Amino acid sequence: MLRQRKSLFTVMALVLMLAAVLSACSKSGSESSNTSASSGSSGNSGSKEKITLRMTVWGSPEEVAPYKKAIQRFEDKFPNIKVELQHIAADYDTKLTTMVAGNDVPDVAMMESGTIAFPLAEQGKFYNLQEFLDHDADISPGTLVPNIIYSLEPGNVIGIGPGPESFGLFYNEDIFKEAGIAPPPSNVADAWTWDEFVETAKKLTVDTNGKTAADPDFDPRKIKQYGVNASTWWGVYSNFIYSNGGDFISADGKSFGLNQPEAVEAIQKISDLMNVYHVSPSPVQSKNIPATNVALQTKKVAMTIDGQWASAGLAQSKFNFNVGVMPVLKEPVTTVVCAMFSIFKSTKHPQEAWELMKALVDPEASIDMITAGTWMPSLKDWYTDPALLAKWTENLEARPSGYKEAIVDVILTKGHQTPTGYVKNFNNIMDIVNPALDKVWLGQQSAQEAMDSIAAKVQAQIKGRRDIKE
Repeated sequence: MLRQRKSLFTVMALVLMLAAVLSACSKSGSESSNTSASSGSSGNSGSKEKITLRMTVWGSPEEVAPYKKAIQRFEDKFPNIKVELQHIAADYDTKLTTMVAGNDVPDVAMMESGTIAFPLAEQGKFYNLQEFLDHDADISPGTLVPNIIYSLEPGNVIGIGPGPESFGLFYNEDIFKEAGIAPPPSNVADAWTWDEFVETAKKLTVDTNGKTAADPDFDPRKIKQYGVNASTWWGVYSNFIYSNGGDFISADGKSFGLNQPEAVEAIQKISDLMNVYHVSPSPVQSKNIPATNVALQTKKVAMTIDGQWASAGLAQSKFNFNVGVMPVLKEPVTTVVCAMFSIFKSTKHPQEAWELMKALVDPEASIDMITAGTWMPSLKDWYTDPALLAKWTENLEARPSGYKEAIVDVILTKGHQTPTGYVKNFNNIMDIVNPALDKVWLGQQSAQEAMDSIAAKVQAQIKGRRDIKE
Protein backbone atom coordinates (compact mmCIF):
# COMPACT_ATOMS: atom_id res chain seq x y z
CA MET A 1 0.00 0.00 0.00
CA LEU A 2 2.81 2.37 0.87
CA ARG A 3 4.61 1.75 -2.40
CA GLN A 4 1.41 2.34 -4.35
CA ARG A 5 0.81 5.62 -2.55
CA LYS A 6 4.34 6.77 -3.25
CA SER A 7 3.94 5.91 -6.90
CA LEU A 8 0.78 7.93 -7.16
CA PHE A 9 2.43 10.78 -5.38
CA THR A 10 5.34 10.78 -7.84
CA VAL A 11 2.92 11.07 -10.74
CA MET A 12 1.12 13.90 -8.97
CA ALA A 13 4.39 15.69 -8.30
CA LEU A 14 5.38 15.48 -11.96
CA VAL A 15 2.06 17.00 -12.95
CA LEU A 16 2.59 19.79 -10.45
CA MET A 17 6.10 20.31 -11.75
CA LEU A 18 4.81 20.70 -15.31
CA ALA A 19 2.34 23.31 -14.14
CA ALA A 20 5.13 25.12 -12.34
CA VAL A 21 7.34 25.13 -15.44
CA LEU A 22 4.57 26.52 -17.60
CA SER A 23 3.87 29.33 -15.17
CA ALA A 24 7.42 29.95 -14.02
CA CYS A 25 8.28 33.56 -14.52
CA SER A 26 9.29 34.27 -11.00
CA LYS A 27 12.62 34.66 -9.30
CA SER A 28 12.57 31.34 -7.54
CA GLY A 29 15.63 30.68 -5.47
CA SER A 30 16.57 27.71 -7.60
CA GLU A 31 20.21 27.37 -8.55
CA SER A 32 19.28 25.01 -11.36
CA SER A 33 17.06 25.16 -14.38
CA ASN A 34 16.59 21.40 -14.36
CA THR A 35 13.07 21.41 -12.91
CA SER A 36 12.33 17.89 -14.07
CA ALA A 37 14.87 16.42 -11.72
CA SER A 38 13.96 18.56 -8.74
CA SER A 39 10.20 18.50 -8.77
CA GLY A 40 10.02 14.78 -9.16
CA SER A 41 12.23 14.12 -6.17
CA SER A 42 11.88 14.67 -2.46
CA GLY A 43 15.39 15.64 -1.60
CA ASN A 44 16.39 12.30 -0.12
CA SER A 45 15.09 10.07 -2.85
CA GLY A 46 18.27 9.95 -4.84
CA SER A 47 18.48 13.40 -6.43
CA LYS A 48 21.72 15.21 -5.61
CA GLU A 49 20.81 18.37 -7.43
CA LYS A 50 21.67 21.40 -5.36
CA ILE A 51 18.66 23.61 -5.00
CA THR A 52 17.63 26.53 -2.84
CA LEU A 53 14.24 27.26 -1.33
CA ARG A 54 13.38 30.69 -0.08
CA MET A 55 10.84 31.29 2.67
CA THR A 56 9.54 34.44 4.33
CA VAL A 57 8.32 34.87 7.90
CA TRP A 58 7.44 37.66 10.31
CA GLY A 59 7.84 37.78 14.08
CA SER A 60 10.15 38.68 16.92
CA PRO A 61 13.63 37.14 17.17
CA GLU A 62 12.17 34.63 19.65
CA GLU A 63 9.54 33.64 17.11
CA VAL A 64 12.05 33.36 14.27
CA ALA A 65 14.35 31.07 16.26
CA PRO A 66 12.14 27.97 15.81
CA TYR A 67 12.12 28.49 12.07
CA LYS A 68 15.90 28.51 12.03
CA LYS A 69 15.89 25.33 14.08
CA ALA A 70 13.42 23.69 11.71
CA ILE A 71 15.49 24.75 8.73
CA GLN A 72 18.65 23.28 10.24
CA ARG A 73 16.89 19.97 10.87
CA PHE A 74 15.51 20.06 7.34
CA GLU A 75 18.88 20.80 5.75
CA ASP A 76 20.47 18.00 7.78
CA LYS A 77 17.86 15.61 6.43
CA PHE A 78 18.09 16.94 2.87
CA PRO A 79 21.71 18.01 2.41
CA ASN A 80 21.19 18.97 -1.24
CA ILE A 81 18.65 21.62 -0.26
CA LYS A 82 19.52 25.02 1.16
CA VAL A 83 16.81 27.22 2.68
CA GLU A 84 17.14 30.97 2.59
CA LEU A 85 15.12 32.46 5.46
CA GLN A 86 13.91 36.00 4.80
CA HIS A 87 12.69 37.62 8.01
CA ILE A 88 10.40 40.57 7.29
CA ALA A 89 10.12 42.18 10.70
CA ALA A 90 7.63 44.95 9.87
CA ASP A 91 4.89 45.70 7.33
CA TYR A 92 4.98 42.07 6.21
CA ASP A 93 1.80 42.01 4.14
CA THR A 94 2.70 45.09 2.13
CA LYS A 95 6.25 43.97 1.47
CA LEU A 96 5.25 40.44 0.48
CA THR A 97 2.49 41.74 -1.76
CA THR A 98 5.01 44.01 -3.46
CA MET A 99 7.42 41.10 -3.88
CA VAL A 100 4.71 38.98 -5.50
CA ALA A 101 3.69 41.80 -7.81
CA GLY A 102 7.31 42.11 -8.90
CA ASN A 103 7.74 38.36 -9.50
CA ASP A 104 10.16 38.20 -6.58
CA VAL A 105 8.26 35.32 -5.04
CA PRO A 106 9.44 33.02 -2.23
CA ASP A 107 8.80 29.30 -2.43
CA VAL A 108 7.19 29.07 1.03
CA ALA A 109 5.72 31.91 3.07
CA MET A 110 4.02 32.49 6.37
CA MET A 111 0.58 33.99 5.88
CA GLU A 112 -2.20 35.62 7.87
CA SER A 113 -5.51 34.33 6.67
CA GLY A 114 -7.66 37.45 6.74
CA THR A 115 -5.22 40.00 5.39
CA ILE A 116 -3.04 38.43 2.73
CA ALA A 117 -3.46 34.68 2.30
CA PHE A 118 -6.94 34.56 0.82
CA PRO A 119 -6.47 37.61 -1.43
CA LEU A 120 -3.39 35.94 -2.95
CA ALA A 121 -5.13 32.56 -3.08
CA GLU A 122 -7.99 34.10 -5.03
CA GLN A 123 -5.39 35.19 -7.57
CA GLY A 124 -4.29 31.55 -7.94
CA LYS A 125 -0.91 32.07 -6.32
CA PHE A 126 -0.77 28.93 -4.14
CA TYR A 127 -0.52 25.20 -4.58
CA ASN A 128 -3.51 23.17 -3.51
CA LEU A 129 -2.02 21.38 -0.52
CA GLN A 130 -4.89 18.91 -0.48
CA GLU A 131 -3.07 17.08 -3.28
CA PHE A 132 -0.04 16.65 -1.02
CA LEU A 133 -2.12 15.76 2.03
CA ASP A 134 -3.98 13.09 0.08
CA HIS A 135 -0.79 11.24 -0.81
CA ASP A 136 1.67 11.88 1.99
CA ALA A 137 2.47 8.90 4.19
CA ASP A 138 3.44 11.07 7.18
CA ILE A 139 0.86 13.81 7.45
CA SER A 140 -2.84 14.11 6.59
CA PRO A 141 -5.83 16.12 7.83
CA GLY A 142 -6.46 13.38 10.39
CA THR A 143 -3.02 13.76 11.95
CA LEU A 144 -3.41 17.52 12.41
CA VAL A 145 -5.15 19.44 15.18
CA PRO A 146 -8.63 20.39 13.93
CA ASN A 147 -9.21 23.88 12.53
CA ILE A 148 -5.62 24.66 11.45
CA ILE A 149 -6.11 23.87 7.75
CA TYR A 150 -7.13 26.86 5.64
CA SER A 151 -9.04 26.28 2.42
CA LEU A 152 -10.02 28.63 -0.37
CA GLU A 153 -12.97 26.32 -0.91
CA PRO A 154 -13.66 22.70 0.04
CA GLY A 155 -10.86 20.57 -1.42
CA ASN A 156 -8.51 23.47 -2.12
CA VAL A 157 -6.15 23.80 0.86
CA ILE A 158 -3.93 26.87 0.74
CA GLY A 159 -2.19 26.75 4.12
CA ILE A 160 -1.47 24.80 7.30
CA GLY A 161 -0.91 26.42 10.69
CA PRO A 162 2.37 25.64 12.48
CA GLY A 163 1.25 26.69 15.96
CA PRO A 164 -2.44 26.60 16.90
CA GLU A 165 -3.76 28.76 19.73
CA SER A 166 -6.96 28.69 21.78
CA PHE A 167 -8.43 30.75 24.61
CA GLY A 168 -8.80 30.34 28.37
CA LEU A 169 -9.68 32.17 31.58
CA PHE A 170 -6.35 33.09 33.21
CA TYR A 171 -6.37 34.22 36.84
CA ASN A 172 -4.29 35.20 39.86
CA GLU A 173 -4.59 32.36 42.38
CA ASP A 174 -3.69 34.58 45.34
CA ILE A 175 -6.60 36.94 44.68
CA PHE A 176 -9.06 34.06 44.86
CA LYS A 177 -7.48 32.68 48.04
CA GLU A 178 -7.52 36.08 49.74
CA ALA A 179 -11.18 36.59 48.77
CA GLY A 180 -12.13 33.07 49.84
CA ILE A 181 -13.66 32.37 46.45
CA ALA A 182 -13.36 29.13 44.48
CA PRO A 183 -11.30 29.69 41.29
CA PRO A 184 -12.60 28.96 37.79
CA PRO A 185 -12.97 25.23 37.10
CA SER A 186 -10.57 23.76 34.59
CA ASN A 187 -12.76 20.85 33.46
CA VAL A 188 -15.13 21.83 30.68
CA ALA A 189 -17.90 19.73 32.24
CA ASP A 190 -17.78 22.00 35.29
CA ALA A 191 -17.47 25.30 33.41
CA TRP A 192 -19.20 28.31 34.90
CA THR A 193 -22.44 29.50 33.41
CA TRP A 194 -22.37 33.12 32.34
CA ASP A 195 -24.33 34.15 35.44
CA GLU A 196 -21.89 32.31 37.74
CA PHE A 197 -19.04 34.04 35.96
CA VAL A 198 -20.62 37.48 36.40
CA GLU A 199 -21.38 36.90 40.09
CA THR A 200 -17.77 35.87 40.74
CA ALA A 201 -16.44 38.85 38.79
CA LYS A 202 -18.63 41.15 40.91
CA LYS A 203 -17.10 39.82 44.13
CA LEU A 204 -13.60 40.34 42.75
CA THR A 205 -14.16 43.89 41.49
CA VAL A 206 -13.07 46.24 44.26
CA ASP A 207 -13.21 50.04 44.54
CA THR A 208 -10.77 52.24 46.45
CA ASN A 209 -13.03 52.04 49.53
CA GLY A 210 -12.79 48.27 49.60
CA LYS A 211 -16.35 47.74 48.37
CA THR A 212 -17.02 45.10 45.74
CA ALA A 213 -19.31 45.36 42.74
CA ALA A 214 -21.68 43.09 44.67
CA ASP A 215 -22.07 45.77 47.40
CA PRO A 216 -24.87 48.36 47.05
CA ASP A 217 -22.54 51.31 47.79
CA PHE A 218 -19.82 50.20 45.35
CA ASP A 219 -18.37 53.18 43.43
CA PRO A 220 -17.73 52.23 39.75
CA ARG A 221 -15.82 55.49 39.23
CA LYS A 222 -13.07 54.42 41.63
CA ILE A 223 -12.25 50.84 40.72
CA LYS A 224 -8.96 49.53 42.10
CA GLN A 225 -9.26 45.93 40.90
CA TYR A 226 -11.44 44.59 38.08
CA GLY A 227 -12.90 41.12 38.36
CA VAL A 228 -12.11 40.34 34.73
CA ASN A 229 -10.59 41.88 31.63
CA ALA A 230 -12.61 40.95 28.54
CA SER A 231 -10.94 42.26 25.40
CA THR A 232 -13.11 43.70 22.63
CA TRP A 233 -11.03 41.95 19.95
CA TRP A 234 -13.12 39.65 17.75
CA GLY A 235 -10.78 36.77 18.63
CA VAL A 236 -12.04 36.98 22.20
CA TYR A 237 -15.73 37.70 21.74
CA SER A 238 -16.01 35.15 18.91
CA ASN A 239 -15.68 32.44 21.59
CA PHE A 240 -18.95 33.55 23.16
CA ILE A 241 -20.78 34.10 19.89
CA TYR A 242 -19.99 30.50 18.95
CA SER A 243 -20.77 29.31 22.47
CA ASN A 244 -24.23 30.86 22.13
CA GLY A 245 -24.87 29.26 18.74
CA GLY A 246 -24.20 32.42 16.75
CA ASP A 247 -21.84 33.21 13.90
CA PHE A 248 -20.48 36.09 11.85
CA ILE A 249 -22.34 34.84 8.80
CA SER A 250 -25.30 32.56 8.20
CA ALA A 251 -24.84 28.82 7.62
CA ASP A 252 -25.61 29.21 3.91
CA GLY A 253 -23.17 32.11 3.60
CA LYS A 254 -25.80 34.49 2.32
CA SER A 255 -26.54 36.83 5.19
CA PHE A 256 -25.00 38.85 8.03
CA GLY A 257 -24.91 36.92 11.29
CA LEU A 258 -23.96 39.42 13.99
CA ASN A 259 -27.42 41.01 14.12
CA GLN A 260 -29.05 37.64 14.78
CA PRO A 261 -30.30 36.83 18.33
CA GLU A 262 -27.53 34.40 19.32
CA ALA A 263 -24.69 36.74 18.35
CA VAL A 264 -26.45 39.85 19.66
CA GLU A 265 -27.01 38.26 23.05
CA ALA A 266 -23.34 37.25 23.36
CA ILE A 267 -22.10 40.71 22.36
CA GLN A 268 -24.54 42.38 24.74
CA LYS A 269 -23.38 40.21 27.63
CA ILE A 270 -19.79 41.31 27.09
CA SER A 271 -20.86 44.95 26.92
CA ASP A 272 -22.80 44.49 30.14
CA LEU A 273 -19.63 43.37 31.90
CA MET A 274 -18.31 46.87 31.26
CA ASN A 275 -21.36 49.08 31.38
CA VAL A 276 -23.91 47.37 33.65
CA TYR A 277 -21.88 45.37 36.17
CA HIS A 278 -18.65 47.41 35.92
CA VAL A 279 -16.54 44.27 36.38
CA SER A 280 -14.47 44.65 33.20
CA PRO A 281 -12.73 47.80 31.90
CA SER A 282 -14.26 49.56 28.91
CA PRO A 283 -12.01 50.32 25.90
CA VAL A 284 -11.32 53.73 27.45
CA GLN A 285 -10.50 52.29 30.87
CA SER A 286 -8.40 49.55 29.26
CA LYS A 287 -5.85 52.15 28.26
CA ASN A 288 -4.72 52.09 31.89
CA ILE A 289 -4.64 48.30 32.10
CA PRO A 290 -1.22 46.76 31.37
CA ALA A 291 -0.55 43.52 29.52
CA THR A 292 -2.15 40.34 30.86
CA ASN A 293 0.87 39.15 32.84
CA VAL A 294 1.38 42.52 34.54
CA ALA A 295 -2.33 43.18 35.07
CA LEU A 296 -2.79 39.87 36.87
CA GLN A 297 0.49 40.06 38.77
CA THR A 298 -0.18 43.59 40.06
CA LYS A 299 -3.82 42.74 40.84
CA LYS A 300 -5.27 45.28 38.44
CA VAL A 301 -7.54 42.44 37.37
CA ALA A 302 -8.35 39.06 38.91
CA MET A 303 -9.16 37.16 35.69
CA THR A 304 -8.44 37.70 32.00
CA ILE A 305 -9.90 36.03 28.93
CA ASP A 306 -6.90 35.65 26.68
CA GLY A 307 -5.17 33.40 24.19
CA GLN A 308 -3.07 30.57 25.54
CA TRP A 309 0.02 32.42 24.30
CA ALA A 310 -0.39 34.63 27.37
CA SER A 311 1.06 31.80 29.44
CA ALA A 312 4.56 32.63 28.15
CA GLY A 313 4.53 36.11 29.70
CA LEU A 314 2.74 34.88 32.81
CA ALA A 315 5.44 32.29 33.43
CA GLN A 316 8.14 34.93 33.17
CA SER A 317 6.35 37.16 35.71
CA LYS A 318 6.85 34.64 38.54
CA PHE A 319 3.59 34.72 40.46
CA ASN A 320 0.80 32.26 41.23
CA PHE A 321 -1.28 32.17 38.08
CA ASN A 322 -3.50 29.45 36.69
CA VAL A 323 -6.01 28.93 33.91
CA GLY A 324 -9.61 27.75 33.91
CA VAL A 325 -12.04 26.98 31.16
CA MET A 326 -14.01 29.94 29.82
CA PRO A 327 -17.62 30.46 30.94
CA VAL A 328 -20.23 28.82 28.75
CA LEU A 329 -23.40 30.29 27.26
CA LYS A 330 -25.00 27.29 25.54
CA GLU A 331 -22.08 25.07 24.52
CA PRO A 332 -18.36 25.16 25.42
CA VAL A 333 -16.36 26.45 22.45
CA THR A 334 -12.91 27.87 21.85
CA THR A 335 -11.86 29.73 18.72
CA VAL A 336 -8.66 28.31 17.20
CA VAL A 337 -6.38 30.93 15.69
CA CYS A 338 -3.01 30.55 13.96
CA ALA A 339 -0.97 31.77 11.05
CA MET A 340 -0.30 29.42 8.13
CA PHE A 341 2.44 28.36 5.78
CA SER A 342 1.66 28.31 2.06
CA ILE A 343 3.57 27.18 -1.04
CA PHE A 344 3.61 29.54 -3.99
CA LYS A 345 2.67 27.98 -7.28
CA SER A 346 5.66 29.65 -8.92
CA THR A 347 8.11 27.45 -7.02
CA LYS A 348 10.19 25.16 -9.21
CA HIS A 349 10.42 22.64 -6.39
CA PRO A 350 6.94 21.86 -5.06
CA GLN A 351 7.91 18.52 -3.54
CA GLU A 352 10.86 19.98 -1.67
CA ALA A 353 8.73 22.94 -0.57
CA TRP A 354 6.17 20.47 0.80
CA GLU A 355 8.88 18.64 2.71
CA LEU A 356 9.97 21.98 4.15
CA MET A 357 6.40 22.70 5.22
CA LYS A 358 6.25 19.37 6.99
CA ALA A 359 9.44 20.26 8.84
CA LEU A 360 7.95 23.60 9.88
CA VAL A 361 4.81 22.07 11.38
CA ASP A 362 6.77 19.35 13.19
CA PRO A 363 6.49 20.20 16.91
CA GLU A 364 10.03 19.00 17.50
CA ALA A 365 11.24 21.94 15.45
CA SER A 366 9.36 24.48 17.54
CA ILE A 367 9.61 22.70 20.89
CA ASP A 368 11.29 25.72 22.53
CA MET A 369 8.39 27.99 21.58
CA ILE A 370 5.89 25.36 22.67
CA THR A 371 7.45 24.72 26.08
CA ALA A 372 7.88 28.46 26.64
CA GLY A 373 4.11 28.79 26.33
CA THR A 374 3.81 30.69 23.07
CA TRP A 375 2.59 27.94 20.74
CA MET A 376 0.78 24.63 20.87
CA PRO A 377 1.72 21.62 18.68
CA SER A 378 0.10 21.15 15.28
CA LEU A 379 0.12 17.35 15.32
CA LYS A 380 -2.73 15.62 17.10
CA ASP A 381 -0.64 12.83 18.61
CA TRP A 382 1.17 15.43 20.69
CA TYR A 383 -2.15 15.81 22.53
CA THR A 384 -3.11 12.15 22.75
CA ASP A 385 0.19 10.29 23.25
CA PRO A 386 1.06 10.57 26.97
CA ALA A 387 4.81 10.71 26.34
CA LEU A 388 4.52 13.45 23.72
CA LEU A 389 1.96 15.36 25.78
CA ALA A 390 4.27 15.31 28.78
CA LYS A 391 7.05 16.92 26.75
CA TRP A 392 5.16 20.22 26.50
CA THR A 393 2.77 20.24 29.45
CA GLU A 394 4.56 18.83 32.50
CA ASN A 395 7.02 20.45 34.93
CA LEU A 396 6.98 23.72 33.03
CA GLU A 397 6.33 27.17 34.49
CA ALA A 398 4.15 28.07 31.51
CA ARG A 399 1.85 25.11 32.14
CA PRO A 400 -0.09 25.56 35.40
CA SER A 401 -2.22 22.80 36.89
CA GLY A 402 -5.38 23.71 34.97
CA TYR A 403 -3.70 23.81 31.55
CA LYS A 404 -4.34 20.27 30.34
CA GLU A 405 -8.07 20.38 30.97
CA ALA A 406 -8.78 24.03 30.21
CA ILE A 407 -6.61 24.39 27.12
CA VAL A 408 -5.35 21.04 25.76
CA ASP A 409 -8.58 19.07 26.08
CA VAL A 410 -10.74 21.96 24.91
CA ILE A 411 -8.85 22.77 21.71
CA LEU A 412 -9.12 19.15 20.57
CA THR A 413 -12.78 18.62 21.38
CA LYS A 414 -14.42 22.08 21.42
CA GLY A 415 -12.47 24.01 18.80
CA HIS A 416 -14.07 26.28 16.19
CA GLN A 417 -12.19 27.67 13.23
CA THR A 418 -11.42 31.35 13.28
CA PRO A 419 -13.90 33.39 11.22
CA THR A 420 -11.01 34.61 9.05
CA GLY A 421 -10.73 31.02 7.85
CA TYR A 422 -14.22 30.69 6.37
CA VAL A 423 -15.93 34.11 6.10
CA LYS A 424 -15.19 35.56 2.69
CA ASN A 425 -14.33 39.26 2.65
CA PHE A 426 -13.91 39.15 6.44
CA ASN A 427 -11.70 42.21 6.79
CA ASN A 428 -13.99 44.44 4.77
CA ILE A 429 -16.97 43.25 6.80
CA MET A 430 -15.18 43.99 10.06
CA ASP A 431 -14.20 47.46 8.83
CA ILE A 432 -17.93 48.19 9.05
CA VAL A 433 -18.65 46.15 12.17
CA ASN A 434 -15.87 47.46 14.42
CA PRO A 435 -16.90 51.14 14.53
CA ALA A 436 -20.46 50.07 15.32
CA LEU A 437 -19.28 47.78 18.09
CA ASP A 438 -17.27 50.61 19.63
CA LYS A 439 -20.60 52.22 20.54
CA VAL A 440 -21.70 48.97 22.19
CA TRP A 441 -18.51 48.61 24.23
CA LEU A 442 -18.95 52.22 25.44
CA GLY A 443 -22.59 51.64 26.36
CA GLN A 444 -23.88 54.14 23.81
CA GLN A 445 -26.00 51.64 21.88
CA SER A 446 -27.36 48.17 22.49
CA ALA A 447 -25.83 45.34 20.49
CA GLN A 448 -29.08 44.91 18.58
CA GLU A 449 -29.30 48.59 17.68
CA ALA A 450 -25.68 48.77 16.58
CA MET A 451 -25.73 45.62 14.46
CA ASP A 452 -29.08 46.45 12.88
CA SER A 453 -27.81 49.93 12.00
CA ILE A 454 -25.07 48.50 9.77
CA ALA A 455 -26.82 45.34 8.55
CA ALA A 456 -27.64 46.64 5.07
CA LYS A 457 -24.14 48.00 4.57
CA VAL A 458 -22.55 44.74 5.73
CA GLN A 459 -24.93 42.70 3.60
CA ALA A 460 -23.48 44.38 0.52
CA GLN A 461 -20.07 42.98 1.54
CA ILE A 462 -21.25 39.40 2.13
CA LYS A 463 -19.51 37.13 -0.38
CA GLY A 464 -20.27 33.72 1.11
CA ARG A 465 -18.39 31.03 3.05
CA ARG A 466 -15.26 29.14 2.12
CA ASP A 467 -16.30 25.97 3.94
CA ILE A 468 -19.27 25.16 1.73
CA LYS A 469 -19.70 24.63 -1.99
CA GLU A 470 -21.82 27.40 -3.47
